[in-house]
Amino acid sequence: MDKEFDQKMKEALLELKSGIIDQLMANNADFRQIVEGMEAKDEVDVASDAIDRKMLEAVGSKDMNRLKLIDSALARIEQGRYGLCMKCGKRIPQERLEAIPYALLCIECKSSDERKNR
Repeated sequence: MDKEFDQKMKEALLELKSGIIDQLMANNADFRQIVEGMEAKDEVDVASDAIDRKMLEAVGSKDMNRLKLIDSALARIEQGRYGLCMKCGKRIPQERLEAIPYALLCIECKSSDERKNR
């Protein structure tokens, strides 16, 4: 993947992460109090703190899972491994990453996993 695409995807991932945190703040008073009580931190950094992860687990496993996937994708960008299938190591098509920026698997491996889980 090229650096320009990686940067574009990093921005998209950070925007997704911020949106999830904003939604959690809007829908959960306890979570909002934790975020508002934090000192000089960017809201996007909230999901990275261990204490706040416990709170996130309480407010919804679906959102928690998406935040973990987003964090993982951001780490792969920093490590230069973004866009590589975690199972077979092949490149994940840019179209798939644009649709699901935190995708871990290429289409073939994802399809194979889904067939196994039926």
